[in-house]
Amino acid sequence: MTEQRSYASRPERHSRTGHDARFEIGPAQYPGVRVERGAGIRMSDGATLSADIFRPARRGGDVVRDPLPAVVTFTPYNKTAIDRAAPLLGLGHALGTRLNRRLRPSPGGRAGAREVVRALGGGAVDVIRPSRTLISRGYVYVHVDVRGTGSSTGVMGMQDEREQQDFQEVLAWVREQPWCDGTLGLSGISYSAMAALLAAGRRPPGLKAVFAVEGSADFARDLMYTGGAHSIFIMGWLGVVNAAKWAPTVPGLMKSGVLLRYLRDRAASPATKIGAIAGAGLWAGHPENFYKQAELDRRPDITGIDVPTWVHGGWHDLFDRSNPLIYQQLRLEPGAKQLVMDDAYHATPGTGFGTPGHPQRLDELQCAWFDRWTKGIDNGIDRYGPVTLRRLGGEWVTRDEFADPAASVRRWYLSAAPSHTAAHAGVDGSLTAEPGDQSRLTLPRTRTGPISHNTTWVGAGLPALLGRKWVHDNRTAESSALAFTSAPFEADILLHGPANLHLTVLATGTEAFWAVTVCDVAPDGTSTVLTRGALKSSRRAVDELASTRVDGELLVAVHPLTAEALLPVVPGVEHELDIDINATEAVLRAGHRLRVTVARTSWPRYVLTPATTRAIKGQQVVLDPERPSFLSCTVSDLASEAVRVSLGTGDSA
Repeated sequence: MTEQRSYASRPERHSRTGHDARFEIGPAQYPGVRVERGAGIRMSDGATLSADIFRPARRGGDVVRDPLPAVVTFTPYNKTAIDRAAPLLGLGHALGTRLNRRLRPSPGGRAGAREVVRALGGGAVDVIRPSRTLISRGYVYVHVDVRGTGSSTGVMGMQDEREQQDFQEVLAWVREQPWCDGTLGLSGISYSAMAALLAAGRRPPGLKAVFAVEGSADFARDLMYTGGAHSIFIMGWLGVVNAAKWAPTVPGLMKSGVLLRYLRDRAASPATKIGAIAGAGLWAGHPENFYKQAELDRRPDITGIDVPTWVHGGWHDLFDRSNPLIYQQLRLEPGAKQLVMDDAYHATPGTGFGTPGHPQRLDELQCAWFDRWTKGIDNGIDRYGPVTLRRLGGEWVTRDEFADPAASVRRWYLSAAPSHTAAHAGVDGSLTAEPGDQSRLTLPRTRTGPISHNTTWVGAGLPALLGRKWVHDNRTAESSALAFTSAPFEADILLHGPANLHLTVLATGTEAFWAVTVCDVAPDGTSTVLTRGALKSSRRAVDELASTRVDGELLVAVHPLTAEALLPVVPGVEHELDIDINATEAVLRAGHRLRVTVARTSWPRYVLTPATTRAIKGQQVVLDPERPSFLSCTVSDLASEAVRVSLGTGDSA
């Protein structure tokens, strides 16, 4: 029996015309799957990449022999382990979907413990592994271990030039197979999404569409070296990758005749990149040589992508900075490019998807996307969005572009005058409409414990399972920060897009580090993180050509992270800096306040190397009406906005 699913994704769209609010995925034609594990794909340099090939089968087990479109995913996590563990992670399709429906969303829609559980039924598991939704609708799915991982030979290059050449050679090999009709799609989450974007930027023959969930346009800037500081996440991530590469599918290695090569390569690189990354972290505090290589070799050519591309991200994702930028940089017409941003962490994409008030399951969105662009089925998915956002503290909305046409630039000035809302903070200051009096505020040297949104962010959202304090209230972390809080808003406002914090500062050492957090403060005092940024003083140089100004106001400050761009920090001499803050879209309700905190650390989100901490001593924010410190961002009056929509049921029943 076949099925046909039709979903009303947006029953109303104010002030919008000409958009179909429905899309369909085709019927499930094939109930079975035939799996070939450990197929060897020989690269031009002699390495062999291991692929698991999933082909649809008819009832009774007969494999479909007609050539079909092929969807390819590159992973460093051990493809076979992912496929076998995915049903457990997702608790099975039926149970995961049931939990998704029965658990109510977290209060206020904030990402919390319930949302971690609800993500299990939102379809992300079926995008991480070879999607049965796709295979049952007539696709071959090819899951490939990148070199040096899983069951592939060679040494992992973390998306270096050799690995990117592998992507092209694998895609060419897939097109030559009798089960492929020459049409390709690229899909993946996290590293796999970055691989898809890197491969697509080189315009391989036969590629028709990309579905990238939580990818990055600049892995080093987003995560490894943000503002000049490291993240502990990368070390844990490398631990997982290195463990997974020691659990191969031995029959596949035997079949490909590369068992000895596999053992030799693993012995030559038993712990890939851990030594290099750790060494860079201790390397005078400035691993510029590593960053320069990463910047030049590992950034996808987003402007070079010429096939329809779906971009999915989360406001609390590890790569929250990149996904709106990827959408904006794509030189495609809206519809052929789509952006979805959710109130989610790296481990919780698709939370609540498939339930009333949310988009459809991620695997169904993926299937509709590939149906439209690889098979030419006019199913309406190109009329979805094209920008679909879940506002922090608000609802799902759609727009034609990421930029909100109703938003205008606004400044909030930092003032030493107490707001009387942050007695828990190191200093209780204010955000005001005009610069205040002169003052110097010293950043506290105290440290906070692990219970904070910082830990939940670097833990990809999983610490949210430990309770609300790990997600919903940032006041514990604010005890070691300067807090600047606005007066309560008289009406609902929308905080939209990227922001910039301009500071005049002073350091008594030869280095300083500034961690900035932007929060929504409720009338009961709860301080909920919206977005953040960070910068070392030596990294304060701004690349004006790469930066973004709106009406003359700097909103996106791009700081070169090369050795040539370092600026000295002279003890006791004031200097100015602009701290770029990741884009967000948040509703601040009447009676709520906006808060900006400035701290000298944000552990474990940002990790300073020993060489850096030795150079850091005292830090002060200098408030001077002649050289004011201020937050620049874009806001709009929510009451006058004309693009609010309801997603309707989104029910995947």
